[in-house]
Amino acid sequence: MSRERIKADLAIIGAGAAGLVTASGAAQLGRKVVLFEAGEMGGDCLNYGCVPSKAILTAAHKVHAIREASKHGIHVGEPSVDFARVRETIQQAITTIEPNDSQERFEGFGVRVVREYARFVSEDTVASDSVEVKAKRIVVATGTRAFIPPVEGLAGAPYLTNETIWSLEALPGHLIVMGGGPIGMELGQAFRRLGSKVTIIEAGEPLSRFESEHAALVTDQLMADGVILHTGKSAARVQTDDAGITVALSDGDVVSGSHLLVATGRKPVLDGLDLDVAGVETDARGIVCDDRLRTSNKRVLAAGDIAGKGGLTHLAGWHGSVIVRNLYYGLSTGQSSQPIPAAVYTDPPIAQIGLTEAQARDAHGDKVKVASWGFDDNDRAIAEGDVRGGVKLVLGKGGKVLGAHAAGARADDLIQIVSSVMAKGGTVRDLTSPVAPYPTRGEIFKRAAGSYYEPVVFGSMAKLLARILSAFH
Repeated sequence: MSRERIKADLAIIGAGAAGLVTASGAAQLGRKVVLFEAGEMGGDCLNYGCVPSKAILTAAHKVHAIREASKHGIHVGEPSVDFARVRETIQQAITTIEPNDSQERFEGFGVRVVREYARFVSEDTVASDSVEVKAKRIVVATGTRAFIPPVEGLAGAPYLTNETIWSLEALPGHLIVMGGGPIGMELGQAFRRLGSKVTIIEAGEPLSRFESEHAALVTDQLMADGVILHTGKSAARVQTDDAGITVALSDGDVVSGSHLLVATGRKPVLDGLDLDVAGVETDARGIVCDDRLRTSNKRVLAAGDIAGKGGLTHLAGWHGSVIVRNLYYGLSTGQSSQPIPAAVYTDPPIAQIGLTEAQARDAHGDKVKVASWGFDDNDRAIAEGDVRGGVKLVLGKGGKVLGAHAAGARADDLIQIVSSVMAKGGTVRDLTSPVAPYPTRGEIFKRAAGSYYEPVVFGSMAKLLARILSAFH
């Protein structure tokens, strides 16, 4: 079968967040764009990641709220979980958001959407079964998939990943989770609160990329929920029989359950792209590219998870914006030019942006200062009866905000308060200036920032000045 041949300004492989933002921006600027996607439009986030996981967490948190209602003087019985209905709400969320990422919408922008796998056939040309595109620029945005570790017996076991777990028709009797990162901790808590027994196995420390005291709040809550945590241990062997799945751990312990979820990280989707034909260099993280997402082939760019800069949907969307800015607005924009927040949507949620305290001290030494405040001294948190957690500001010379960290109810939303300050290179003073409505949890960053200035604002010199001025008023 002969292929249709097209000349385009931009060819994009992958219709996840990075590919879609790039495609829509370029097409709306009048560029001729061809977008290849053999799987689901919207990529992993819409179909298997962010959206379904937050939908199931919502159901799980509501079940937990019912169980905890007696603490507020409300007495109800043990909630009954209709898992089939929970699955419907998950699908409903996906279906509601789907039109934003649909083929029809992007064709409306003028994008030619080809629902086929594509690969490089030369340095400036990609082809699928029916179409061959010679393009001025080519963006690879194929994302990542679940990494399956080389554990004895695992390859032959009926394991689940973040993609396949949504096909479950009934709650697992006992879900074993390999991996204590965001995916493992979120889904582990969700299934436990919905009624499954859950065991999480983590070779290191859970949520190790976050501040240790904030990660500890999450692990403490999961254990309070009844999740069994094995930390500092790895899976050595997996066996399957009629009774279910058994995982032998590195220390000799054995865990038996009905289902196994593998959440041990992600690996770049590079297979079938024939990147070597285009002279595009790769490594273990994905495609090697610079801060402007340019690869070893000057015509090819990488965006999203495949670029090896991080695995967050909003980062992937930002990559799309960076490419459009650089190619079509003449702006020299680096993907690292904006701080990127990260959040884990457990209960309590945790979130961070910028440097951790340890990273800041490694980079800036004794110049680093920390300002903190707890929700136990936040009136809204007290009124809500949930004072877990607090915030931490990591500050450099002149009070520049190097990083911010939050743990507790709505931490994932609250981190945006600091995001806007950091995006403009702001200082801790910028967090003290706005007047916050009372009582809100958002006051906490103002309180933390204010504590940084307390030695000056209420110190001996300030007291002396106040005494002098009071003599004239």
